[in-house]
Amino acid sequence: MGPPEARQRFEEIYLAHYQAVSSYVTRRASSPDEIADVIAEVFLTAWRRLADVPAGDEARLWLYGVARRVLANHHRAETRRNALAVRLRENLILWAESVIDQPHDEAREAFLRLSGDDRELLSLVGWEGLSNAEIAKVLGCSRGAVRIRLHRARKRLAAELAATELDLTRYGTRAVSLAKECT
Repeated sequence: MGPPEARQRFEEIYLAHYQAVSSYVTRRASSPDEIADVIAEVFLTAWRRLADVPAGDEARLWLYGVARRVLANHHRAETRRNALAVRLRENLILWAESVIDQPHDEAREAFLRLSGDDRELLSLVGWEGLSNAEIAKVLGCSRGAVRIRLHRARKRLAAELAATELDLTRYGTRAVSLAKECT
């Protein structure tokens, strides 16, 4: 069967059985998005396996079988996604509790008082371990601009830490010297 004949056969199958497949899926699916996805996947399978699709009304039954399997796959995937979401939520709760219980609440609060830009810049250095050149690529600016902004952000953080009367020596000698520059 050449491409024009295959296309014509597929169109005939689609036009003859779309409504039946749509009704079948709609009664079994849980959302409009799932309905659309399943119907599309059923007819994509029909196109890919056009030679396997029986003639006449048997095509409808074959399409129902495909729809049944596609729905089962969607439901299994949804179950896996929900289980993953539950695990991630539990892990996030455990992580958040461990962060809250840390004795560095004043340091965290000082960090949160910084502007969003300062927090992002310091996070790229401290949490992501990026170099100035890498940060410049992320932020879309020059290395010189990153160096200056980072210096200023560190000074502002040091000033916030100094205002909390924390023992800055546990954050290193650089934090102490930056805090002294700010006072």
